[in-house]
Amino acid sequence: MSYQPNRPTIRPIEPADEARWRELFRAYREFYKLPASEVVVDRVWTWLNDPSHETHGLVAVLGTAVSGIAHYRKFARPSTGTTGLWLDDLFTDPDARGQGLGRALIDQLTQNARENDLSVVRWITADDNHPAQKLYDSIARTTNWVTYDATL
Repeated sequence: MSYQPNRPTIRPIEPADEARWRELFRAYREFYKLPASEVVVDRVWTWLNDPSHETHGLVAVLGTAVSGIAHYRKFARPSTGTTGLWLDDLFTDPDARGQGLGRALIDQLTQNARENDLSVVRWITADDNHPAQKLYDSIARTTNWVTYDATL
């Protein structure tokens, strides 16, 4: 995607993005009240830079600043015999919100999914994350599925 003033550029994450990515990923984890852990931050950065790992990343660049991140991976859908794209994490700098970064990241993932003949782009969000839900409701539909986590 070419640079256009006031419009985000979406591109794959690059090694030069490390410092800014770390800031945004730490802020994402803090937003969801996850415990601070440089072990997790280091591990995910390693995943994103390992071409053989299932997890991939995009960044949203506004002007010259990385202002948003998205982590995603393919997943098998045995019930439909297809493969989908799972959006694990989406976060934008609070100072850059309202400028279309989240929408642009999801649009890029949707385009990638179409180009790769995938069946769906799917994600979850917290039930109290109303600002994100407003965006999500405008571009996708909610499902009737309830999510469970078995504690290990």
